Amino acid sequence: MFDALEVARHVIVLLRPLVEKIARRDKDLARQLRRAGTSINSNTGEGRMRVGGDRLHLYRVAHGSAAEAVEQLGIAVAWGYLREADVTEVLAELDRVCAMLWQLTH
Repeated sequence: MFDALEVARHVIVLLRPLVEKIARRDKDLARQLRRAGTSINSNTGEGRMRVGGDRLHLYRVAHGSAAEAVEQLGIAVAWGYLREADVTEVLAELDRVCAMLWQLTH
């Protein structure tokens, strides 16, 4: 299997309970975070099957979505929807997928 895609899917597994928790207080932020997580996976998977500039573009979009998810988690912590401890593991996996996507684009 494609390692970056495996990590991206694991991010969704880790995000799922956090999105549910956020949704109780802020449906819009939960929706944004769900879309960002889905985008990481969708664009990584699609990029895997493309060639040339298309591939790079899709990996860059996935990387941007991962960065967006990091920010949305920070917002959720700042608003008090989540605790720092709630996001530690998923932030580590997002960092990991960002590093993989960076390598795929450079």
